[in-house]
Amino acid sequence: MSKVLLIEYDKCVGCKNCEMICSLVHEGTCSSRLSRIRVARDERAGWNIPVSCAMCEEPICVAVCPSGACGRDPNTGIIMIDSARCIGCRQCVMACPFGHANFDPLKKTAFKCDLCQGDPQCAKWCWTGAISYGPLEEWLAQKRQQLALKLHP
Repeated sequence: MSKVLLIEYDKCVGCKNCEMICSLVHEGTCSSRLSRIRVARDERAGWNIPVSCAMCEEPICVAVCPSGACGRDPNTGIIMIDSARCIGCRQCVMACPFGHANFDPLKKTAFKCDLCQGDPQCAKWCWTGAISYGPLEEWLAQKRQQLALKLHP
């Protein structure tokens, strides 16, 4: 996969705009429960962390799915859950080390981020710039440059 969802935790203010646009695009309603991205928060400590699918190289969700509903799209590299094949066993939900896969109790199927098929709306609508979408190497190069400028202004 040439592009990835990039999260800069220190920029997140916890507005949950990403959750609302995600559920609106995918489900037609604004609901944190139906969002494919979730903002973890600790109000006392004052941090907010958007959590989304890491699109693992060896995804455990794919390995544990007994129906073959969870798999990597050969064209995009995106890990997808085919709701038509999902049997609602929640194995992917329990296996995800990031707590990312979710379950819709009304549809009785699992769901997770699909990067909006390569056009992630959470990144487009994140007004703080905490979420972006692009090549990992370019983002890492920018981070290295920022660090270098801090060390040698």
